[in-house]
Amino acid sequence: MSFVLDKVRRIDLQLDRLHWTKYATSQSSSAPSSDSDTTPSDDDVVYVVPDDIRIRELQAAIKQLSVTSTHKAPLTAETILLALRRVAVLYVQSSTQAGGQAWKPHPVEQDFEWLLASKAIAQTHGLIINLLLEQTLPLGWDIWYWDEILTSSSYLALYSVQTSPARIWQWSKTIYHDARRKLQSAESIQSTNHEEAVSISRSWSRFYAIVKDCIHQPSLADTPARVLSPLMLYRSEVRFKQKGLKRLREMNACGLGVLVDEGMNLDLDDGNPRRNKSDKDEWKTIISRSVSLMETVLRNLTALDLGIHEFEDTVFTSVEDDTELSQVDASDDGSHQSPALIVNRLQLVLEVHLPNHIANSKQMVKEFGRPSRIVRYWLLATALLLSSSTLLRIAVNRRAQLVTWIRDLGTTTMDFWYNWVLEPVRKLIGTIRHDKDSEIAIMSKESLQGDRASLERMVVDFAKDNPSTTNGTPLNEAELADVRMKVKEGDLTPVLRAYEKDLRRPFVGTLRGDLIRALLIQIQKTKVDVEIAVGGIDALLKSQELVFGFVGLTPGVLVCLGLFRWLGGVVGGRKGRRQQKRGGQRIRLLRNIDRILSASAPAGNGMLSYKDHGMLLCEVHVLRQAAGSVMPAEIYAEFLEEINDLIELRTGIERQIRVVDRIRWAYANWMI
Repeated sequence: MSFVLDKVRRIDLQLDRLHWTKYATSQSSSAPSSDSDTTPSDDDVVYVVPDDIRIRELQAAIKQLSVTSTHKAPLTAETILLALRRVAVLYVQSSTQAGGQAWKPHPVEQDFEWLLASKAIAQTHGLIINLLLEQTLPLGWDIWYWDEILTSSSYLALYSVQTSPARIWQWSKTIYHDARRKLQSAESIQSTNHEEAVSISRSWSRFYAIVKDCIHQPSLADTPARVLSPLMLYRSEVRFKQKGLKRLREMNACGLGVLVDEGMNLDLDDGNPRRNKSDKDEWKTIISRSVSLMETVLRNLTALDLGIHEFEDTVFTSVEDDTELSQVDASDDGSHQSPALIVNRLQLVLEVHLPNHIANSKQMVKEFGRPSRIVRYWLLATALLLSSSTLLRIAVNRRAQLVTWIRDLGTTTMDFWYNWVLEPVRKLIGTIRHDKDSEIAIMSKESLQGDRASLERMVVDFAKDNPSTTNGTPLNEAELADVRMKVKEGDLTPVLRAYEKDLRRPFVGTLRGDLIRALLIQIQKTKVDVEIAVGGIDALLKSQELVFGFVGLTPGVLVCLGLFRWLGGVVGGRKGRRQQKRGGQRIRLLRNIDRILSASAPAGNGMLSYKDHGMLLCEVHVLRQAAGSVMPAEIYAEFLEEINDLIELRTGIERQIRVVDRIRWAYANWMI
C-alpha cells in the first residue's frame, strides 16, 4: 500500500461525508417544502420523476468506484470508464422522458450524479499520481546507467560496440537517401536538357559513383563526427541522453507535486452551520478544477522544451482560463449540466490524454533511456552462437568421457552417502540402543576365561608333579584349592620356586623338562596378563562407545554440512545479498530525502516547490514500501504517522527535516 491509495481513500471518505451530511440536512428540512423541490421554476424545464432503476444504477456505479479495504491500488482506467459508461445511458433515457425539452433530474438523483462524478475523479486522480510514480522511479536507474558509462572508458567503448550495428544501419540509410536524392536530381536535369536515356548499366555506374561521393564527402550534419574523436562523440551522446532523462524526471516530479498539492483538496468543514449554500458547494468547484488540472498536466508533461516555472505557469493559466469550468461554475445552482460536463471531460482525459501521455512517455524513455536488451547483449549472444558448434563438437567427441565422469560422480556420491553417513548413523543408533552387533570389542570374553583356566590347570599339575615346591609332601585337595585361588590372583609361587631351583643347574633342569615346563607356564601367564590388560582397554572403549560413534559420523557430517552450506551460499547468497542491499537502499533513501530537503529552495512561505515535493514523494514512496517488509505491524503504523508528516507540504521544510532526523534515530534498527 502506498500514500496514493491512502489519499484516494481519504478523499473517498470526505466525499461520502459531504454527501450524507447534505442528505441528512435536506431530509430534516424537506417536509414542508417537498412539493416545491419537484415544481419547476421555469415552464421550459421538465423535472424528471425519480426512478428507482436509475437510482439503483447510480448507487451500483458509486459502489464500484468506492475504495474498500481489499483495494491495493487505485482502480484502472478501464474500470472507471466502465462505471461511467454504465450511467451514461441514464442521460439518454432522461432526455427521452423529457421529450427533447430541457430537463432537470430530481435533487436526489442529482446528488448521486455529483457523488459518482467526484468518486470517478478521485480514482482518476489516484491513477494518474500512481502512474507518474511508476514512470519517475525507473528513470533513476537509467540515469545511474549513463553515469556508469561516463565514468569508465571501458564501459564507453563497450557501449560503442553495442550500438555499432544501429549506427552502421543509420549511416547506411543516410548514404542511401543522399545518393538517391542526388541521382533523382541528375535525372531531372537530364530530362530538362532533353538528353537521351542512358542504359541500365550506366545508371548503376552513376549510382555507385554518387554513393562513393557521398561516403567520401559527408554532409554538414556529420561535421562533429569528423572533428571529435569517437569516444568524445559517444560521451557527448551519453550526456545528451542523460540530460534528457533528468529533464523528464524533473517534469514528472513537478507534475506529481502539482497534482498532489493542488488536486482534490477537500479539506472543508462540513459541520459548520454558518456556511451558506455557495460555501457548501465549493467542493464541486474543486473537483471540476481537478479534472482540468489533470488534463493540463498530462497534456504538457512531456513538453521538455518548457522550463519548470513555465510548466507551472502554463498549467495554472490553463486551469484558470478553462471555458467549460466557467460553465460548470455558472451551473452550480443545481443544473443537470454540471455533472454531465465533468463526466464527459473525465472520459476525455481517460480515453485520449492518458493514453497519449503514456505513449509519449514511453517514446521518450526509449529515446533517452538505456538501450534495449537486444542491443546490450547481442555481442554475447553472437559469441555464444558462433562458438556453439565448437562446444557441441567437443561434447560429442568426449561423450564417453563425460558419461564416465557423470557416472563416477554419481557412484562416488552414493557410496559416500551410504558408507560415511547412513552406516555411521545406523551404528550410532545401535550403540544407543545397546545392540550387540554394534559393541566395540578387541577380544572376546571366552578367550580370557579359557586361557586363565588353562594356566590354572598347568600350575596345579606342576604342583602335583613337584611337591617339593610346596611342603615336600603330596598335596591334598585343600592345598590344591589354595593353589588354584592363588593362580586366580596371579601368584605362581610353586612354578617360580622350581624355576629358581632349575636355574642353578639349567642343563639338568632342561633334561628333566622342569625348566622348559616352567618357562611355558610363565609364557601362558604372560599371555593371560596381556589379555587382562586388553580386557581393561576393551572396557574403556565400551564406556566411550557413544563417543566413538559420533567420531565415526563426524567426517560425513562435516562434508555434507560444508556441501550444503556451499549450495546454500550459491542459491541463498542472492537472498542474503538482496537483504543487505535492501538495508543499504533504506539508508540511501533517507540520505536522498535529507538531501532534497536540505538542497531545496523554499518559497516565501517556507514550503517546498512542486518539483522538490514530487521528488520527495518518489523517495518516500520507495522508503515506505521497503520499510513495510521489515517492520512489525505496530511499529509500521507509527512509521506511517512519520511518513504522513514528512509528505505534508504545509508543515514546512524545517519540520520535515526534524521528521527525517526522528526517523533516522527512532527506526535505526530497521533502516540498516
